[in-house]
Amino acid sequence: MSAIQRISTGRRIKDRVVQGLVYLAFALAVVPLISVLWLVIQNGLARFDLEFLTHSMRGIGARDAGGGAYHAIIGTLEQVLLASVIAVPIGVLTAIYLVEYGTGGRLSRTISFFVDVMTGVPSIVAGLFIFAFWILFLGIPFSGFAGALALSILMMPTVVRSSEEMLRLVPNDLREASYALGVPKWRTILKVVLPTALTGIITGVMLAIARVAGETAPLLLTVFFTDSINNDPFNGPQMGLPLYVFDQAARPNDTAIDRAWAGALTLILIVMLLNLVARLIAWWRSPSRAR
Repeated sequence: MSAIQRISTGRRIKDRVVQGLVYLAFALAVVPLISVLWLVIQNGLARFDLEFLTHSMRGIGARDAGGGAYHAIIGTLEQVLLASVIAVPIGVLTAIYLVEYGTGGRLSRTISFFVDVMTGVPSIVAGLFIFAFWILFLGIPFSGFAGALALSILMMPTVVRSSEEMLRLVPNDLREASYALGVPKWRTILKVVLPTALTGIITGVMLAIARVAGETAPLLLTVFFTDSINNDPFNGPQMGLPLYVFDQAARPNDTAIDRAWAGALTLILIVMLLNLVARLIAWWRSPSRAR
């Protein structure tokens, strides 16, 4: 066997070993996810029915078998929507400044530092901040909007970092071609850079939404508990699915535990549905499809 053949054989062996390690790592990462999904689906289907999706817990006793999570579903959708309305524009605009305007500046370095700090802030700290400032200092009562403010704090760093990375991936040739045609920078960003990076930005936004949709600690301090339907997130306590699961799981009876599992399954399905909608929007607005 020649030296070249020995080197080629050694490279193939190393390639197979590394490939096997990659597959093993993938399996180790997927197995917990599949086991959690299977456990939630197996236990949640027992109470996942039309009554669960269309009724609240108003008038339901501690050991009654009825009731549902309609009030919690409404609360979660409104709170996440409000948090997205607050966090997404601020996060995307911050990323645009960091990539397009503030490269190398002191202000951009300061912003990047605080974004990194916010990324590691525990969710309970965001809830405590809104509780101390919004509820105690300003005297505004518990509401879904207060919970949305806390969730928006947790969303912002994820939106900023994901949008920043996607904007940096846009080739500079596209910007330079636009500038060569005499297009202003703001219009280049609006018409060239953002549409090119839109798919990645939407993916980052969905990651941020998926993170905050299951947060319980901030809602405990800002939203409070209620068994009734409250469609107004700006007035009075409002339930959320994470709070609903927390509340039902803490009750010492099987009917409440079944409702908790069904609530967890509902939350997973909502996040999956939002991801599907985001994927469809990204596909519809992608530059390759427009051509």
